[in-house]
Amino acid sequence: MKLAVATDHAGLEFKNSLVKILQEDGHDVLDCGPESFDADDDYPDFIGKAAEVVSKNEDYMGIVMGGSGQGEQITANKYKNVRCALFYGPVAPIGVVDVSGKTSSDPFEIIKLTRQHNNSNMLSLGIRFLDPDDAIKAVRLFISSPFPQEERHVRRIEKIKEIENAR
Repeated sequence: MKLAVATDHAGLEFKNSLVKILQEDGHDVLDCGPESFDADDDYPDFIGKAAEVVSKNEDYMGIVMGGSGQGEQITANKYKNVRCALFYGPVAPIGVVDVSGKTSSDPFEIIKLTRQHNNSNMLSLGIRFLDPDDAIKAVRLFISSPFPQEERHVRRIEKIKEIENAR
């Protein structure tokens, strides 16, 4: 898998560890920065680099992170062809998770659903809200979860693309 990874200052240490882990897992990782700690950095500079790679290359997925992950998700979603989901941490669903009536007690179910239903190609991590082991588990699950190409989900993603193209 080809992955573009970026963060702001809050996630620098974790990003550096994650890049190594993903490379050890056999992935081709493009580190979009930052390279060093700067408390005054601006996350759109780095997140934008990763989102641009994903936007222009269908064979890439992106992993971005920041203190809350929210600004990073917002930034990434400004790029055409990017569908970035936000993950704060594991939480068990409280009821039915799918139109089929499927229920789950898996606290990482939302990661699978964002891939299956939205074909999300980027994941934003709220690093100040995540245990590092949970973050790594979420990333591995995200990049390994397939998009099953169900007609209803493909149709909805095409409608999102129509909105993008109308701007």
